Amino acid sequence: MYGYTEEKMKVTILAVGKLKEKYLKQGIAEYSKRLGPYTKLDIIEVPDEQAPENLSETQMTQVKEKEGQRLLGEVKETDFVITLEIQGKLVSSEELSKTIATQMVRGKSHFVFVIGGSLGLSDAVMKRSNYAISFGRITYPHQLMRLVLTEQIYRSFRIMKGEPYHK
Repeated sequence: MYGYTEEKMKVTILAVGKLKEKYLKQGIAEYSKRLGPYTKLDIIEVPDEQAPENLSETQMTQVKEKEGQRLLGEVKETDFVITLEIQGKLVSSEELSKTIATQMVRGKSHFVFVIGGSLGLSDAVMKRSNYAISFGRITYPHQLMRLVLTEQIYRSFRIMKGEPYHK
């Protein structure tokens, strides 16, 4: 529909921490399989920073900075980076699809969606972001967010292709 070639397209979900829950892994695997005809999906996990429960503001910033360095180490200059932030733009599925399609027309072929750790993203990661989105003002466990995001990426490609999807 938008004149892109799937062979060149690549989507990466870049996340802090290791996904442990089997049911989330199964859901992500299912949507990843469904995405196969549209794009290549990679999931890259960077280690989370071990920290005690009660952190000072300074300690929280340090944890986010360390995780942020690991995240940025996986991002290339040419990548179109979409960060998930509570203060990001509230988008509909159609708007997300249109944003990806517009960037593809502009020559972008690698989209990196970044999910921070339990404390969120560092300032450096948010500064590198090309587009910050939010899935609402409520907080989701960052592990669950991977599944929700994978489904929304799949839905975005279905919308782009003009194919039916559940509304």
